[in-house]
Amino acid sequence: MGAEIDLNSDLGEGFGAWPLGDDEALLDVVTSANVACGFHAGDPSVLRRVTERAVERGVVIGAQVGYRDLAGFGRRFIDMDPRELTNDIIYQIGALDGFARIAGSSVRYVKPHGALYNAVVTHAEQAAAVVEAIRSYDAELAVLGLPGSELLRQAEAAGLSVVPEAFADRAYTAEGGLVPRRQPNAVVRDPDEVVRRSVRMVVEGLVEAIDGSGLTLSPRSLCVHGDTPGAVDLARRVRKALTDAGVSLRSFV
Repeated sequence: MGAEIDLNSDLGEGFGAWPLGDDEALLDVVTSANVACGFHAGDPSVLRRVTERAVERGVVIGAQVGYRDLAGFGRRFIDMDPRELTNDIIYQIGALDGFARIAGSSVRYVKPHGALYNAVVTHAEQAAAVVEAIRSYDAELAVLGLPGSELLRQAEAAGLSVVPEAFADRAYTAEGGLVPRRQPNAVVRDPDEVVRRSVRMVVEGLVEAIDGSGLTLSPRSLCVHGDTPGAVDLARRVRKALTDAGVSLRSFV
């Protein structure tokens, strides 16, 4: 059998009169949608519209949960009481799940956003809070995260389904983490390079770290960010390159 991969993107990140990204176009490209839940981005009308469009297109809906930080777009670490973080995540999943159910589907997985995503790579206490929220809300939900992270380790130990992902347009450290956005070259800007890296990650299981060393990956999902310039064209190119390489595109759930 040939390679198979899920293609995901962060959607629903507009707020009120401020749109962000082209959700409509990206929903024609991706197989899974990480939908903002109102804490780092998104509002009720945005959430309802994106979930409805996702169901129309057969795209799987995931809750992209984050810190309560609209001003910082969820990209600032917050040293929260673990119980409060658990409750915040349950609140976010429930909000999105409500709109997904009205649209005729449901939330199928959870992916942390921004600073929370990076924190739970190593922050055991916050990773445990995220796992507890997911387990309490619905233990059938899958958990999307960075391979080797504390989040996926704890989620698997708790009996949850874990899905390791790779990033088409983010630079990696030699240790397998993401280069922090505040550092130079954290985002891969060259579209040709993004496409080349994407195919290599999926087909060969390899990616070059920022220091030139090689990393071995086994992703079940590939993320193309929806808020970068030219995101739609880039996502289309990545999808075409993958299919041209014999890769099947389908959701992991």
